[in-house]
Amino acid sequence: MSALLARALLHLFGHLPLRLNQWLGGVLGATAWMLSPKLRRITLGNLALCFPERDMAWRQRVGRRSLIESTRALTEAPWLWRQDAARLRSLLQFGERHELLQSAGLNGEAVLATPHLGSWEFSGLCLATLRPTTALYRPPRMRALDALIRESRAHTGSRLVPTTPTGVRALRQALERGEVAGLLPDQTPKGSGGVFAPFFGHPAYTMRLLSNLARRARSPVVLAFCERLPQGRGFRVHSVAAGEDIYSDDPAVAAGELNRCVETLVRRCPEQYLWSYRRFARRPKGMADPYRS
Repeated sequence: MSALLARALLHLFGHLPLRLNQWLGGVLGATAWMLSPKLRRITLGNLALCFPERDMAWRQRVGRRSLIESTRALTEAPWLWRQDAARLRSLLQFGERHELLQSAGLNGEAVLATPHLGSWEFSGLCLATLRPTTALYRPPRMRALDALIRESRAHTGSRLVPTTPTGVRALRQALERGEVAGLLPDQTPKGSGGVFAPFFGHPAYTMRLLSNLARRARSPVVLAFCERLPQGRGFRVHSVAAGEDIYSDDPAVAAGELNRCVETLVRRCPEQYLWSYRRFARRPKGMADPYRS
């Protein structure tokens, strides 16, 4: 029944006009902010850690907006899955430093990382219409939706590979072919796949995979996000190029550079970041869990 309901909702949101879709997503996000003390607590806790200089009124405003925008990211996804390449490209606007994305991300091999900021679904779909792309894919918790989501995300040409050694090998091969390897850089990796590095001044368990991929052939590394514009007017892409530290043999130094780039982008548009994610849940030994009530 849960899978049937989820499919029905995906169908509904997939057929609504984008402006109405995003408006409804905003209503759902505002409702979740009011009704979920847990989401508010996690969101405000993250904002307090990352923006200690801001007052509570600012955190409340940004936190509420963040949940609204994160919910829009969910509701707009099935609509984006139904659009062809031309329609997706028509929604794309270039923002500050867009030449980075063009020079490093759209010409030749590159590692492109898109954090949970703005519309990460649009970022992946639209990129695949511009350059051959291989991207890591983590199956949803509701396995009955796996095939639907995987096929929808791949419909613009992206090759999706699992978060396994086979998938990592496919990313390396994509770079060797001069293509783009796509990753989400701000998820907490499992097991020993990460290292602690500063993120907004606090230790965050951060992936080593991205820097390992880039280091092999010193592939350019670009981080980008697509800012959601109001009233369904499209998405504006912002990007930043990682510095030389991303190739460091010291995993902590490389992860620190990755987090610095993510932080730079988040500061441009903090209200569209996924602050409800427990980014600091895994802690160095002896440090308390900041989400424990």
